[in-house]
Amino acid sequence: MKHIDETKIDVLLKMEATEKEIDDILEKTKQLKRLSLEESAKLLSVKGSSVLQKIYDAASYVKDTIYGKRVVLFVPLYISNFCANSCLYCGFASNNKLTARKKLTFAEIKEQTEILLKRGHKRILMVAGEMASSKENIDYYVGAVKAIYSADYEGSRIKRVNVNVAPMSIENFKKLKESGIGTYQIFQETYHEATYRKLHVAGAKVDPDDRLDAIDNAFKAGIDDVGIGYLVGLYRSNFEILAMLMHIEYLEKTYDIGPHTISIPRIEPAPGSSYASKPEHPITDEEFKKIVAVLRLSVPYTGIIMSTREMAELRDALVNLGVSQISAESRVTPGGYEENSVHNEKLERQFSVNDQRSLNEIVKSLLLQGFIPSFCAACYRKNRTGKHFMNLAKPGEIRRMCDINALVTLKEFLEDFARADVKELGYKLIEERKAVLDNTSIGILEKFFRDISIGVRDKYV
Repeated sequence: MKHIDETKIDVLLKMEATEKEIDDILEKTKQLKRLSLEESAKLLSVKGSSVLQKIYDAASYVKDTIYGKRVVLFVPLYISNFCANSCLYCGFASNNKLTARKKLTFAEIKEQTEILLKRGHKRILMVAGEMASSKENIDYYVGAVKAIYSADYEGSRIKRVNVNVAPMSIENFKKLKESGIGTYQIFQETYHEATYRKLHVAGAKVDPDDRLDAIDNAFKAGIDDVGIGYLVGLYRSNFEILAMLMHIEYLEKTYDIGPHTISIPRIEPAPGSSYASKPEHPITDEEFKKIVAVLRLSVPYTGIIMSTREMAELRDALVNLGVSQISAESRVTPGGYEENSVHNEKLERQFSVNDQRSLNEIVKSLLLQGFIPSFCAACYRKNRTGKHFMNLAKPGEIRRMCDINALVTLKEFLEDFARADVKELGYKLIEERKAVLDNTSIGILEKFFRDISIGVRDKYV
């Protein structure tokens, strides 16, 4: 597989480290410095609970230093489960006869978006299967993005659409960028070539290098915010982490930009997939916590996304270990947000969802932990993307803007969508966070809050 040296990774995985070496590595991370593959491998080798706690503490420190106490919230919107690929672990596989296929019309996509707007959502991750025709793919994607942005609920609109869709040509990536997307996201699924070829048995996705090239093509088309990831459970996770970090090193060397986000979804049961019910390389929750923390320390400036595949309690813990973005009240089937849905969720879903909490419940959980639930999309709209974003994130300078924008979007949510108990917690947290801001930030925040009180929305720095 391109850019992935499996022999080198196997050597690195045999490395061990003394506690003194681990301490030295963690001291480096507290200076917000990128780790080498060797240093990441040494952190992955840690087994003792006392040393592991040091890694957790360092990850929490790094995340808080760069991003502050905010956690970004988004919601996935599945627009089609038609797919030309056959992947052994996926409920949308082309040969899965159990899945009832549906492709939303643009009118239905707008309706779904309006349902989400009524609940308070502002950021959408648009997800679709891969159809056989590349022209059909791009025309549908662009039309869907426009439909999402056209949705309106009492003046409330979606601020940013990120997309998780099939690889495409540079020309088509340019069309996707012109539609106004934020981040283009694609997962390699597994970086282990033999496993990749075994699990992807039909369709364009059978070529692992073609999938890797999607990120390159996105960069070449001018999309400078990309998201990568792998599906936890397909192969040995320590191998996958180092391989993904190797991929990141290639991107940084070639384009001088790393990924904006990293996702590490864990495989869950899926209708029609016996493989998904019994993955070959499952990991425990404790192992999962470690890889989240190591990722946070290895690429400190990159957002880490956690989906609703995980149980609520684990997700609540992971935001303390490096996760900076989480999805909320996900439905992983086209049309799943219909208020009186007639769809058979069990047959149409791509995988099982474990965190079933509403947006209000997730916001409340974050507030109780002292985090600021954020619906901000200011960086996209201020063109703080790609190198510009990285130049602010790497030294931790993005935090001041994040704090202001997160508190503003939280205030808007509390005013417009929150339950009474969530409002009480939210207003209390706002006052607590204001107390640690500098005078300039407080002045900006107070002006925005006055605007909110008279009905103005969507102000940001």
